[in-house]
Amino acid sequence: MNDSTIESLKEALKHSPENVPLRTLLAETLLSMNRLDEAEAEYSQLLKITGDTKARVGLATVFFKKGNYSACNVILEEVIESHQADLQTLTLYAKALLKEGELEKAMATYKKVLAVDSRYVDEELDRELRMKRPTEEPEDIEEYDGRFLQKPSINFADVGGMEAVKKEIELKIIKPLLHPDLYKAYGKKVGGGILLYGPPGCGKTYLAKATAGQVNAKFINVGLNDILDMWIGNSEKNLHEIFELARRNAPCVLFIDEIDALGASRTDMKQSSGRHLINQFLQELDGINNNNEGVLILGATNTPWNVDPAFRRPGRFDRIIFVPPPDEASRNAILQLKLKDRPIDAIDYGQLAKKIENYSGADIDAIIDIAIELKLESSFADGVPKPLDTKDLLNAIKKHKPSTQEWFMTAKNFAMFANDAGLYDDILAYLKIKK
Repeated sequence: MNDSTIESLKEALKHSPENVPLRTLLAETLLSMNRLDEAEAEYSQLLKITGDTKARVGLATVFFKKGNYSACNVILEEVIESHQADLQTLTLYAKALLKEGELEKAMATYKKVLAVDSRYVDEELDRELRMKRPTEEPEDIEEYDGRFLQKPSINFADVGGMEAVKKEIELKIIKPLLHPDLYKAYGKKVGGGILLYGPPGCGKTYLAKATAGQVNAKFINVGLNDILDMWIGNSEKNLHEIFELARRNAPCVLFIDEIDALGASRTDMKQSSGRHLINQFLQELDGINNNNEGVLILGATNTPWNVDPAFRRPGRFDRIIFVPPPDEASRNAILQLKLKDRPIDAIDYGQLAKKIENYSGADIDAIIDIAIELKLESSFADGVPKPLDTKDLLNAIKKHKPSTQEWFMTAKNFAMFANDAGLYDDILAYLKIKK
């Protein structure tokens, strides 16, 4: 509508001032044209004539557009209390609450909207109140003890090879937990953070669980989906509750997988919610109000170069351990462990171990699976399991290439050209490269 139409409506109202439909049309038209002062006057007049919900929501919308969020909320709260609010009214209320900094109330109101119609989407509220996450559905954390707290039944004897890594963990982790009095005598706390990094499938999670079993400590294993929540503020709450569980059950090993996703560099963060989660994480690690005595925090990542440098400061993840693919002795031991309960013939473990250089523990699993599948074909004829032999496994090796090669191509670049602090020297040593 144009100005002449509005003038015509006003002229008509002079002859019929209590014509509600006519005045409503004028008020809505003025609001749509952002003539807010005039719209406010018309809606106020409407409320004197009729106290219907449509007029009240219209006036609240005027106040919202004028930036008077407090007045907007007062009106909308009356509408909501009278049980006459529709989805658009609740959405407007959530937006006004958000403008006033009432984050929790805004979130609760928007949840009501989604509860009525899960397909309803408001881009502004989604952007401000909901985090993007790998899975679409939120996963609430309700019972930590049942879901996370474990008492591992494995220890270092169950970890094939990896003697150098186990020795380093023993010096940096196990000795402090086994001899806490000695450390207290020197004023040194027992616990802290250690970052395990290396190519995927090399046993970082298994190693963390075995570490807890080695010192008879409880073990908490959490991943990305156990912490992240679609609602802003809930992820921080989830993280805090997990740390509290670990503190209540000290001595305890808290293992956090995919830590690069939780502790990514803040300079790369586009969402402020991600920064809030990182700040919460840092506070849990060394905050003044948090006592992590007896809690060992183990983080695992395949991409340590993506972790925020703040995580590597003293008192946080100040110790970094490279978990490489198993060496020849380790590969030999892993093969024996994994084939222990299988039907096997004479196996030349030494020959096989030499053939699978740079293969991860997960790659070795894949080789054994391939060999079993090939053997099953010949067992179907008479239904009798045929034992695996060296030839079967050698044939399987030809069908599966090591998955670590791509990782080392990327890691090599960081170790060569982004390694001023020497963080990735172990990678260069493993690749036998002199910088």
